[in-house]
Amino acid sequence: MELNGKIWLAKSDEKVFLEPKMANRHGFIAGASGTGKTITLKVLAESFSQLGVPVFLADIKGDLAGMCKAGVHSESMEKRINKLGIEDWRYRVFPTRFWDIYGEYGHPVRTTVSEMGPMLLSRLMDLSDVQSDVLNLVFKIADDKGLLLIDIKDLKAMLRYVGENRAEFSAEYGNMSAQSLGAIQRSLITLEDEGGAEFFGEPAIDIRDWMQRDEQGRGYINVLHSVKLVQNPTLYATFMLFLMSELFEKLPERGDAEKPEMVFFFDEAHLLFSDAPKVLVQKIEQVVKLIRSKGVGIYFISQSPSDIPDSVLAQLSNRVQHALRAYTPSEQKAVKTAAQTFRTNPAFDTQTAIMELGVGEALVSCLDENGVPGIVQRAFILPPQSRMGTITDEERRAVIDASDMKHKYDKAIDNFSAYEYFEQQNGEPEKEEERAAKQVEREEKKAARNAKKPTAAAKTVKKKKSAASKAMTRVTNSAMSTIGRELGRSIIRGIFGSIK
Repeated sequence: MELNGKIWLAKSDEKVFLEPKMANRHGFIAGASGTGKTITLKVLAESFSQLGVPVFLADIKGDLAGMCKAGVHSESMEKRINKLGIEDWRYRVFPTRFWDIYGEYGHPVRTTVSEMGPMLLSRLMDLSDVQSDVLNLVFKIADDKGLLLIDIKDLKAMLRYVGENRAEFSAEYGNMSAQSLGAIQRSLITLEDEGGAEFFGEPAIDIRDWMQRDEQGRGYINVLHSVKLVQNPTLYATFMLFLMSELFEKLPERGDAEKPEMVFFFDEAHLLFSDAPKVLVQKIEQVVKLIRSKGVGIYFISQSPSDIPDSVLAQLSNRVQHALRAYTPSEQKAVKTAAQTFRTNPAFDTQTAIMELGVGEALVSCLDENGVPGIVQRAFILPPQSRMGTITDEERRAVIDASDMKHKYDKAIDNFSAYEYFEQQNGEPEKEEERAAKQVEREEKKAARNAKKPTAAAKTVKKKKSAASKAMTRVTNSAMSTIGRELGRSIIRGIFGSIK
């Protein structure tokens, strides 16, 4: 909960605080199943919201939706509140928005194929290195030609186009074998069957819509319903990476501020790194290092610190470690590793304490106001002020229907893009353009002869020229409206290959 402008997270012999201006130094919540990680996440999310910091989190089990409802008083809650010495306790409702890639339990979350980029798409489709290189070239050709890839049918059309003109493109861009193009097309069909048809499309999510505050100045808590999504671990992890890249690429540099611009909670964080190629892990590490200056705090949630690569773990300065059980040599090693990540407290043995912690109890270490890691404290996490557990479908629907995001995202739009462009090219437009070009030529000759009415003739020529370039103009206009900025002759792509 928020107390005197700080986040009061836990209580030992003294209060344990998380300094808001150090919250963008990232964090980590670890512990075995059932030890209280979800409660810690809720308390942090509620506290950031109270401070006016928008939050994004993934609801893996469906039990975080209760943020939109005030907590219910009970005897056990009263005992905990009294035990922790919490004064002026209040149950609260927090401003909440629900999102869902499948559009079933929240506003649909979509992005375009062009915006996701070839690197993340290659991982999503489980492509080999050679196939990934070919996909990169396909994106490069689309970028160079100003063709926007919005949904899966656009990418299918682009792959067919490249395949039909493979010899010509191979001479300019490099070899692209028919086998690789065929493998990409087959993977794309699998992706479509696994939910890609819903995920890729428009209107695409604008990350700035997740960075809003309500009329009371509280940050919105954006809850992504992930019960179904997490059953496809690769799609879940790739989507989270995409969101990180969106925040990194689109937000301006802010430097150090009194509080973060946004806090991003990544549950089941081990999925992010599972089977990830080395180059991708390096880019994740780079983003975690640099996104701090954009005012974004990233908090990973997983069972053990060993789930996170050391290079990334070293960037996570605010840490909450719930209980770990150690029955095997590998589990004992994990406990030892977890203990070594904390600054030692002479009052107890950290390694032993990790195995003794009860539910709702944790080892906590946060940066102080000067950025120095605090001595680890054995403390009890505060209870959340919102409802524990999930909500009914009727309660969820009421929140969704009342949201100002409903009219922006709930209805899908199919804009003119690569698929429509190729369909147009396969029809009559080329003949029409030829006729238009000839007509332009005739009008130019007529304008030269007709000196008495140069203005009218010039206007006619201009009009015909416009008609001749109609198809490409539509593509350019669509690209500008979809992405929200002008596209030059080549699109600039960022650290994960997404549009910058």
